[in-house]
Formats: sequence, C-alpha cells, structure tokens
Amino acid sequence: MAVPAVTGRRDGVVLYWRPLCAYCMKLRFGLLFTRLRYSRRFTRVNIWKDPDAAAFVRSVADGNETVPTVTVAGRPTVNPSLRQLLRAVRESDASTDI
Repeated sequence: MAVPAVTGRRDGVVLYWRPLCAYCMKLRFGLLFTRLRYSRRFTRVNIWKDPDAAAFVRSVADGNETVPTVTVAGRPTVNPSLRQLLRAVRESDASTDI
C-alpha cells in the first residue's frame, strides 16, 4: 500500500528517509527514546517509495537526495542531528502534541 505524499504538509514533523542510510538509521534510533515518535503529527516518508517526496528532498537539498531531511512546521532541515531536530520541534508550533 502506497503512502500518500506529504510534501505539502505545513504542520507537524515529517522525516524523509531511505533504506540503508546510516544517518537515517541513527536519527530514527535516537527518536525511539523520545515522545516525538508517538505523536500523531509525526510522519516518516521513504523517498524510494514516494517520487513526490524524493522530488521535494531534491528541491531543498541542492538537487541531491540527501537524507534524512526533516520538515518541522513546513521548515526543511537537511541531515539534522537529533538535538537540532528536537530543538526545532520545541521552538515551533509542532510541539503542541509532543
């Protein structure tokens, strides 16, 4: 079953990732120990299964499919650390459910 593209989503947190990406695995593992992963406003999108998501990542990463790319309340961040991601969530309106 295909997951619909969430490239136009302006609220919450969207994590764009791909399989076998060590940086994605590191970020996703770190998220296991936060409340963010349980939020209904947190979405993961595999860019290898969603061409629109891959195009979005290329549009914010200088034409590259650099992952993880995360949007927090519509603001993209390319390859953030867990600390940077959690800080961005705290500073945004996306933290209301977290």
